Amino acid sequence: MHENNLPSASGLLTMSDGQGIYWEEFGNRNGNPLLYLHGGPGAGLGSRGYVTQADASRFRIIGVDQRGCGRSVPVAADPQHDLESNTTGRLVADIEEVRGHLGVDSWVINGVSWGSTLAIASAQAHPERCLGVVAMAVTTTSRAEVEWITETVGAIYPEEWERFVAHAEQSKRGYRRGESRLVEAYRQLMLDPEEKVRDAASLAWSRWEDAHIAIGTGGCRRDPRWEDKAFRHNFVTLTTHYWAHDGFCEPPLLEQMERLVGIPGVLIHGRLDVSGPLQTAWEMHRRWPGSRLIVDEGEGHGGQSMVEAWRQANDEMALRLRGETD
Repeated sequence: MHENNLPSASGLLTMSDGQGIYWEEFGNRNGNPLLYLHGGPGAGLGSRGYVTQADASRFRIIGVDQRGCGRSVPVAADPQHDLESNTTGRLVADIEEVRGHLGVDSWVINGVSWGSTLAIASAQAHPERCLGVVAMAVTTTSRAEVEWITETVGAIYPEEWERFVAHAEQSKRGYRRGESRLVEAYRQLMLDPEEKVRDAASLAWSRWEDAHIAIGTGGCRRDPRWEDKAFRHNFVTLTTHYWAHDGFCEPPLLEQMERLVGIPGVLIHGRLDVSGPLQTAWEMHRRWPGSRLIVDEGEGHGGQSMVEAWRQANDEMALRLRGETD
């Protein structure tokens, strides 16, 4: 990692519509460019752990705080933020503006969780700019995936899901289980003009997040990031916004995998991931010639052995780009 965990270069790039997108880079300025796309939506680059997952002597590692989160401005919970313009298509356009600004012709794309959705969407939109994809905890944010993570998986955590759904019912916003989407109810709560309503909804949502991600990640424990109210509000605002719109991916990403023919891909997924079952990664692999699926039998929605596989996949990408492997 770069000394003191500080980037060798960074900046706030003003997009064509006036939004500010933060970018940073580490590693070898003359190395193969590698773009990292974080999860969430809305998690931001955080503590920069992504930097250690690629060889800094081989790669020019670039991270971006996606529109409305992290160091990008304004954040999604800010009334000045245009949430209606925050879509997957717009995020892909942001990525392209950053790529042009940095003088990058093409790059390897890494994405984790929601970041894997955005990585695939970006690669499909601009396959000529993509040298390869490494995706961990693979998602496409389809309607089926969103329904699973917000409703169906409640069969595994019925006591926690009951608290989760009861909050929406008691909010008196017209939500009735079985008659409308729970994620839409929470999206509306996070747009409420009263801060106390938004805060209560974000707390209920964060408790549910901690519960359903527990299997394979060491048990249910409080994510310390939730203690930061600004982070929590922003994260839940963006997550419910994207999930209620099925990731703004139309047509669905799995129906466009032919666009990635000829592009190498490594998909890393935990067998114990109940938040996002293996089915999505399996279907993506089946529809993507040249992709490789790594199933970690002992991990869930992330974990140390999956992170090690992520780094190894980037090492293999570096060798491929140097022509040292098939």
